[in-house]
Amino acid sequence: MIVTTGAEKEILIEGGRHLAAILAALRARVAPGVTTEELNALAEEMILAEGDEPAFLAYTPEGGGRPYPATLCVSINDDVVHGIPNEPIKTLREGDIVSLDLGLRHNGIIVDSAVTVAVGAVSEETKKLLRATEAALAAGIAAAIPGKHVGDISHAIQKEIEGAGFTVIKELGGHGVGELVHEEPFIPNFGKPGEGEPLIEGMVLALEPISSAGKAAVTIAPDGYTFRTKDGSRSAHFEHTILLERAGARIITA
Repeated sequence: MIVTTGAEKEILIEGGRHLAAILAALRARVAPGVTTEELNALAEEMILAEGDEPAFLAYTPEGGGRPYPATLCVSINDDVVHGIPNEPIKTLREGDIVSLDLGLRHNGIIVDSAVTVAVGAVSEETKKLLRATEAALAAGIAAAIPGKHVGDISHAIQKEIEGAGFTVIKELGGHGVGELVHEEPFIPNFGKPGEGEPLIEGMVLALEPISSAGKAAVTIAPDGYTFRTKDGSRSAHFEHTILLERAGARIITA
C-alpha cells in the first residue's frame, strides 16, 4: 500500500495502536500452563471489541490449500511461523519460546505485527537469540529510508542476525501490507545494499526478521501452514508495520 491521504494515514496509525495494545495483552498472558487456544480466543475477542476484523482468519495465501483457521499465529520453539493454535491445542511449558503473530483490519486497512516471548525461564542462548532477532528488526527499520532500496533493509537484518552467531531463515521475509495481508514488495532478510526495489515515501511495509539457532533449512508441517526448522532448532520472529515518511520509517505497531 502507498499512503496518499491524511485520512489513510490516520486509519493506519489508529489500527496500529489497536494491534500494539492487543499484542501487549497477549504477551502478558504468556505463562506456563496457558494454552494456544486461550491466546487465540483473547486475540479475537480484543480485535472484535474495537470493531476491527481479524486479518488472518479465513485468509488463503497464494498457494495455500485452505483458509487459515484461526485469528492468531502461535509458533512454539522449532515452529518458525504460521503455527495454528487450535490444530491441535497446545499448552505452553516452562522454558518454551512462543511467537505471536497477529494482523487486523481497521476501517479497511490491514496492520501486522509479531513478537517472540519467553515462557518463564529460558537459557542464556535462547535469550541471545531473542535479543538478536529483535535488534535485527530495529536495524531493518533504521535502514528503511525513502531513496534507499529493499536490499538495504535486507542487509541490515542479515548483518545483525549473523553477527550474533545465528542463521537467517531465507525462505521467509517481510512484505508490503495495507490493502491486503501480503503485498509487494517481498523483503528478504538477507541481501546487498542498493539492490532490490526502491523505497518510496508513503510505502507501508511489514518487516519481519526470522532467525534460527541452528541451520536455515525449514519444512512445512502436514497442516499446510506451520513452517518448522528441519534440525529442530529454535526460531525467533519479530515484526512491525512501518510507514515510510520523508525522514525515515514511522513504526505503526509500536
